[in-house]
Amino acid sequence: MTFTIVFLIAFIASFGLRHWLSQRQIRYVAKHRDAVPAEFAEKVTLAEHQKAADYTIAKLRLGIIENGVSAIILICFTLLGGLQILNMALLQLLGEGIPQQMALLVSIVLISGVLDIPFSWYKQFHLEERFGFNRMTKKLFFSDMFKGISVGSAIGVPLLWVILSLMEKAGDLWWLWAWAVLTVFSLLMQWVFPTFIAPLFNKFQALDEGPLKTQIEALLKRCDFASQGLFVMDGSKRSAHGNAFFAGMGKAKRIVFFDTLIEKLNPGEVEAVLAHELGHYKCNHIRKRLLVSFALSFAMFALLGWISTKVWFYTDLGVMPNLNGYNGGLALALFMLVSPVFSFFFTPLSSLASRKHEYEADGFAAEKSSAKDLVTALVKLYQDNASTLTPDPIYTAFYSSHPPAPLRIANLQRFSS
Repeated sequence: MTFTIVFLIAFIASFGLRHWLSQRQIRYVAKHRDAVPAEFAEKVTLAEHQKAADYTIAKLRLGIIENGVSAIILICFTLLGGLQILNMALLQLLGEGIPQQMALLVSIVLISGVLDIPFSWYKQFHLEERFGFNRMTKKLFFSDMFKGISVGSAIGVPLLWVILSLMEKAGDLWWLWAWAVLTVFSLLMQWVFPTFIAPLFNKFQALDEGPLKTQIEALLKRCDFASQGLFVMDGSKRSAHGNAFFAGMGKAKRIVFFDTLIEKLNPGEVEAVLAHELGHYKCNHIRKRLLVSFALSFAMFALLGWISTKVWFYTDLGVMPNLNGYNGGLALALFMLVSPVFSFFFTPLSSLASRKHEYEADGFAAEKSSAKDLVTALVKLYQDNASTLTPDPIYTAFYSSHPPAPLRIANLQRFSS
């Protein structure tokens, strides 16, 4: 029962902290809804500021409901015996072995996915629609969902079979082999995703010849960055939000712009946004994040390798393991369900590191492009994406991967002054 108590304390603390932070953010944004911050007064209208506040609050309220439902599902799967019932039913149907354990994990993913559909639907066709961001059709919503299931199954099921087989046959150090397989798989996906998977969901067209392409190529030359190509993605068929990103690694690197980004920004601003993204690459942020993710997954697999041999890990979470048989899938299922409760408390550390990287990338963009253009681009993106200019400081410190708008703009203005 000791681990039951530990889990319940962590569960209540994490759920309570999530709720408290969301309520803080709601109150803070609502309190500052009726006045545009002085530093943005000439660039952002009161109507735009209020739209951002209302959009932020609406997303937070939906998030509170989602967190509540997720908490109920977690308790139902664990302490209330849902996972035990599902495991026993599949044992009667399929008998012991890897197929039954795979079926258990797939069932959990499918149940979670089905329960998530109403939230995804509401967010896309009510919340995003209400604020003018949705451009997705209902047909595309279901097309994306079925494509996602197909691609996920084609990739995930064989990978899962390999990991479960290692858990059964590779001895006490199975977790080390499983970590190595997952690491290689993650690196392989850096090449596979942009080349084969992303085109299943979006169209990628080469950036047209013209002033923008000339300007971008000059920036790439200044930054000594070689890419496989410059592409425009039809992001507008799903959302009005704009973005730009890198895809791939090594010689397969490609630069992708949302068509919505090119619509909203002038060439100088697009260049500045890309310079910021190049900053992440040139400052080795992408490599550092990969290394950190590999180190964390190593630690998690090592922990799973140890804890999966402890009977109390199962029984204290409402499950009876097979004491003389194979419990690989059961251990993996419990670990996937429970570990986020504990890892949630480390969120501020990753947020802090991410904000540091954003400042560094801004500095790179200011040096290689134009701080002034990046400021005007960011202000336009804050307006078009309805990003709040007045986030709660504690909420920001805990969650935000990017610095708050006022601090980020003030930092960039140091370079342009």
